[in-house]
Amino acid sequence: MSVPRPIVLLILDGYGSRAEKADNAILLAKTPEIDALRAAYPSSTIGTSGADVGLPPGQMGNSEVGHLNFGAGRIAMMDISRIDMAVHERTFAKNAAIGQVLDHAKSRGGKLHLLGLVSDGGVHSMNTHLYALVDAAHAVGIEVVVHAFLDGRDVQPGTAPGYLEELEGKLAGKGRIGTVSGRFWAMDRDNRWERVEKAFRAIVSGTSSAEVPVREGAVAGTNASIAAGKTDEFVEPFAVAGYTGVAQGADAALFFNFRPDRAREITRALAVATFDGFPRDAAPFAGAYACMTSYDASFGLPVAFGKETHPDIFPEVLAKAGKTQFRCAETEKYAHVTFFFNGGREEPFAGEERKLVPSPKTVTTYDQKPEMSLPEVVAASDEAIRSGKYDFVLVNFANPDMVGHTGNLEAAIHAIEAVDHGVGVLSRAVLAAGGALFVTADHGNAELMKDPATGKPHTAHTTNRVPFIYVNPHDKSAKVREGGRICDVAPTMLALLGLAQPAAMTGTSLLERA
Repeated sequence: MSVPRPIVLLILDGYGSRAEKADNAILLAKTPEIDALRAAYPSSTIGTSGADVGLPPGQMGNSEVGHLNFGAGRIAMMDISRIDMAVHERTFAKNAAIGQVLDHAKSRGGKLHLLGLVSDGGVHSMNTHLYALVDAAHAVGIEVVVHAFLDGRDVQPGTAPGYLEELEGKLAGKGRIGTVSGRFWAMDRDNRWERVEKAFRAIVSGTSSAEVPVREGAVAGTNASIAAGKTDEFVEPFAVAGYTGVAQGADAALFFNFRPDRAREITRALAVATFDGFPRDAAPFAGAYACMTSYDASFGLPVAFGKETHPDIFPEVLAKAGKTQFRCAETEKYAHVTFFFNGGREEPFAGEERKLVPSPKTVTTYDQKPEMSLPEVVAASDEAIRSGKYDFVLVNFANPDMVGHTGNLEAAIHAIEAVDHGVGVLSRAVLAAGGALFVTADHGNAELMKDPATGKPHTAHTTNRVPFIYVNPHDKSAKVREGGRICDVAPTMLALLGLAQPAAMTGTSLLERA
């Protein structure tokens, strides 16, 4: 069998496998293209959660973790697991970056501001990490101010008051909640600076600014917002009575999210000297800000848990072999097909080209436009596949995940049907070019749109396995083995390309031949 060209890895973000049809947008949608591929070509499922991707047992996967593992070709120990170990061993105070902000606040009589997502969703943060930081600050006599970003996306909507109540218990005698903001505002990643600015103003100015809404308590203010129809992630930023803002020069801050993509924008506003997102004077936390992980190397900020480097990842092996690559996604998933797939590397490898398709900015949530920018992603990818220029093409369809997060079943069904059409277009392009296509996903989401226990919309990822379909009419003896994991995909593609698998890449090919 000759080497197929191009090899295309098509990631349907949030497209999980679940047998039950109820509340399953994937099974309720009409998917003739994907159904036809399943009927004609070998397929199986792969694991995308927990130990299969370097996460704690039972922890749902996510796009960052998934794309890291796709590129690494081995189980990559995730940041959450590394930080969990530090919490267990009580070593936060010994961490250089954490010690730096503690020393800054202690020596100047300031407070330590802790910013991040307050939930146990485990996708962007863990509240246990926050509690350990509170204790580390208290142990050296530093008062803590928490700026609580509310979830309702990686955990169920309406749970934020419970998380805030638990946090207030942990803060008793140690600090307070200064501001509350839904993640929609504080954790934007699409350059919607008008959202970020609202959270920024609340954090920096507190009750000292007439522009910042004030509520008597964090829980009461959140409950009032939920009652008015703005649930957890959409709660507009407010200051809690008594919080008067940042004492610039004395106070220090640490952002405890471990996932970088939604931590970058507000970090840039709060701590980076060069900034043009909205009018701002000097960075409020200049020289006094640390990041839990590396959000962006160009920021030049202290990092508590630096990147773990993985040698000989899939895109690096391609580059060393002189192979060409093309990556395409819309804004919401662009970092995943570039930065994360490349093992946390910002710059492209030799022979790597990229296409960024802007995500829609005319809607506030993607259930209002379930197709998102998929037509443009499909068109750009179709052109790349048919061009004959590339050995490897990586494409991400964001819709199942981004629309799945809204909890809107009808919109998710529409999204899946749009995705199915796109799969058909690209599969025909691959076959016409003489290539091979792998259709899979990075984690589940859209296959469960209602929480079976509560009956409320389910907006989080799942721990379900995901489909893996191998489309190659010139490899008729191949079968896809059972029990695979994301880390097995890169070795599968290397074998198909006729490239040697590096020793550091410990995954195993998913293909078996009689």
